[in-house]
Amino acid sequence: MTDALAELGWQHAYSGKVRELYEHAAHPALMLVIASDRVSAFDHVLEPGIPGKGALLTELSRWWFEQLDVPNHLAAGDDLPEVPTEVADRAMLVRRLDMHPVECVVRGYLSGSGWVEYQATQSVCGIPLPAGLRDGDRLPEPIYTPAWKAPMGEHDENITFERSVELVGAPVAAALRDASLAIFARASSLAASRGVILADTKFEFGTDPATGVLTLADEVLTSDSSRYWDAELYAAGGPDRLASFDKQIVRNWLASNWDRTGTPPTLPPEIVERTAARYRELLARLTA
Repeated sequence: MTDALAELGWQHAYSGKVRELYEHAAHPALMLVIASDRVSAFDHVLEPGIPGKGALLTELSRWWFEQLDVPNHLAAGDDLPEVPTEVADRAMLVRRLDMHPVECVVRGYLSGSGWVEYQATQSVCGIPLPAGLRDGDRLPEPIYTPAWKAPMGEHDENITFERSVELVGAPVAAALRDASLAIFARASSLAASRGVILADTKFEFGTDPATGVLTLADEVLTSDSSRYWDAELYAAGGPDRLASFDKQIVRNWLASNWDRTGTPPTLPPEIVERTAARYRELLARLTA
């Protein structure tokens, strides 16, 4: 794959836990984002990967970009550089943006790190919430709880809206919040029509240097960036009501079979397949 990319002028620029970024000397305003099949949990990349994961997440991102009436970073038009067929199903050709150092998290339900914080403070990112909420409860209205995007190798940090103003200025902070809440409302409604609950998600935005327009970037509303639940199971209230369409199966197995010291154990084949099936099921249900 690396040779095929190099032959077409693509040079490797960055490796994340699950994605690779490439640049092209003849097209400096563009980047190629390639999603791998790697899976991470507890800050470790695990072995083996989840077969087809990169293609599934890329297809879901592309589908959501089509549903959302907001500017996004996908490149379009003539005179675009060629993408090797070997990675076409898990690659996005995107415009380079001036990215904002704020991860835009929207929560419609109380779960995950929000639930942990609520138990300690009865608030999330400085937003007070009603007493007596349980893990998985729907919030009175969706809340915007930004995070600071830490430098590579460090943990992102939940912050207040006021802190986001200090980071990017009041106009941009307000634009990020308003755009995030509007996209979440649209996505939640569409997911609900497919029998799926969008519990929470995170967005990333940049400013297009050519136009100055705030632009949705990165992956969007995928299983890796969002928490989705089955609406029917949630309503039934049983032990599986918060079973999510993502890598939670991997996290649960790892938590029961590893003390988080040394190298993580190899994932069993049945855990890999069950996780892949959850990714496939969400894509099928949303895009049907």
